[in-house]
Amino acid sequence: MASEPGAGPGRPAPDHHDGPAVDHRKLPRRRGQALNEAIFQATLDELAEGGYAKLTMERVAERARASKASLYRRWPTRVELAMEAVYHALPDPASPPDTGTLRGDLLAGLRRTADVLAGPAGEAMRGLLSDVLRDHARTIEVRRHHQGAGRRLMQEITRRAVERGEIDAAAVTPRRLEAGQAMLRSHFLFNGVPIPDEVIVEIVDEILMPAFHAGPARS
Repeated sequence: MASEPGAGPGRPAPDHHDGPAVDHRKLPRRRGQALNEAIFQATLDELAEGGYAKLTMERVAERARASKASLYRRWPTRVELAMEAVYHALPDPASPPDTGTLRGDLLAGLRRTADVLAGPAGEAMRGLLSDVLRDHARTIEVRRHHQGAGRRLMQEITRRAVERGEIDAAAVTPRRLEAGQAMLRSHFLFNGVPIPDEVIVEIVDEILMPAFHAGPARS
């Protein structure tokens, strides 16, 4: 398997690129969040144009008009950079659309996930998975940086449903919270995007609604 672009023993080695060298004295003086925002946007733009396979620290630095050193100080590998850029772009999972019903919220939440998968975030996920599944160490690295946005989205949706009296709190289990998002990811990985809306409706009506109305899971 090819090594991580820019990675190597000790401090990561520089990427190789055919473009002109960047004069760091002429780069805009940005720090903190302003610099992070520029780097995240550049990363997403690179993912949208070339996919994860072509993502390099060199290209991101040039597009963001930042130094490679500033990238490597924050993200030692492109796995970490890609994941943080993607999660930064995701809608807040703690504030899903509130339609007033469990079914409506589930449909809105899964549709939002499907929209995310159809964009640069989905391209990054596909590339990351194809890369890391062949390398146990990288699988651990991705798992360490995974932020569980899908589960937090479902937790908020079901919390509202419990408060409205639509479902029993005991019906909200970890497996039921994961089911809808897992089925969307599976369809995305094996069938691509866009995910048809009828697939989302079927997941909600045939899987999630019966599961959350089934009462407590058996011990």
